Amino acid sequence: MERRLIAIMAADAVGYSQRMARDEAGAISALEHCRAIIDEQIDGHGGRIFGSAGDSVVAEFASSVNAVECAIAIQQQLERRRAEQKDRFLEFRIGINFGDVIVRNGNLLGDGVNVAARLESIAPVNGLCISASVHEQIRGKTGAVFGFGGERELKNIDRPV
Repeated sequence: MERRLIAIMAADAVGYSQRMARDEAGAISALEHCRAIIDEQIDGHGGRIFGSAGDSVVAEFASSVNAVECAIAIQQQLERRRAEQKDRFLEFRIGINFGDVIVRNGNLLGDGVNVAARLESIAPVNGLCISASVHEQIRGKTGAVFGFGGERELKNIDRPV
């Protein structure tokens, strides 16, 4: 079984299901505009998308610094676009973890991915939440400043993160 130690970024649109219920065509168009930005930033920061369903994207990065810089660039670009054309751009939460994953048929599985997805669920709207392992790796290497949120119990994760 092949394993990797990587940074995993999980992003998900906020309120997408409700928007779909109100205006399917508008929601799909907004998601497509956002995905163009997200996909371009992931590629530009050396990442690879390995999971995508509906309004969510999961990507891998060889570097936690690249993953964090990518997430910040995504949120900044989406914020600028929302200011210009509010209805055409969605809000996102992003979670980033650094961990061990299993490689299977081009997909990445395991606790490292699950933790990133759970961190995304507790991230602030239009913000990001990173694990302590990511914070340790980026310290002094980016201009980003993060507050310590304390250890958190995450759904279906057997230890505090």
